Amino acid sequence: MNKTTLNLVAISIFLITCSILLGPIIDLSPAIPAVATFAILGIATFDSWSLEGRGGTLFLDLIGRFSGEYRERILHHEAGHFLVAHVLGVPVTGYTLSAWEAFKQKQKGFAGVTFDDVELLSQFENGAITDRILERYYTIWMAGIAAENLVYENASGGADDKNKLMQVLKSLGCSESVRNQKQRFSVLQAKTLLENNWSAYQALVDTMRERATVKECQDILIEEGVLVRE
Repeated sequence: MNKTTLNLVAISIFLITCSILLGPIIDLSPAIPAVATFAILGIATFDSWSLEGRGGTLFLDLIGRFSGEYRERILHHEAGHFLVAHVLGVPVTGYTLSAWEAFKQKQKGFAGVTFDDVELLSQFENGAITDRILERYYTIWMAGIAAENLVYENASGGADDKNKLMQVLKSLGCSESVRNQKQRFSVLQAKTLLENNWSAYQALVDTMRERATVKECQDILIEEGVLVRE
């Protein structure tokens, strides 16, 4: 099972344990927690094998969305990816701000920004990937974490982003110390780009909050004078 599904199981077991302890007090039949346990474990297994953990992600996201800070963190996180990708000349093709939106677009995770990464994939397939392209994507992948750090002084999201970065670096034969160094440097690079375009970033957040199209988001960045690096 993936981490999301395991978290769902842990939450469910906690709730069931509470129901068992409180059962005699509230006159709850012992059969109900038992049936619920088997049902939850069955659903979790089905989710892990058939839905690749997306069911658990949807459930946890549904719970999380009752929190305004949770929704805002996701928004600021994804806006960080969007702006840095724009600055570094990687076209954004779409974005989602909830697990349900991501699920409908056949994406994993709680939300995300999708890019036109044809150049990156082409270089990988040809075995001739350049440091310039890699550094660009490292920075984009870490931009969500950088954005959360700037706005909230910590990052609760970005596990998938870090895993992606680490897997690529590992496939290139980088040692663990080099991988960690690259991650820290990429977060710093993304932070600098966001700070240098802070008013544009805030305008982008407001625009994405209204579920504007990718084109409308790009137009806002252009209006704010964000320069695209060659």
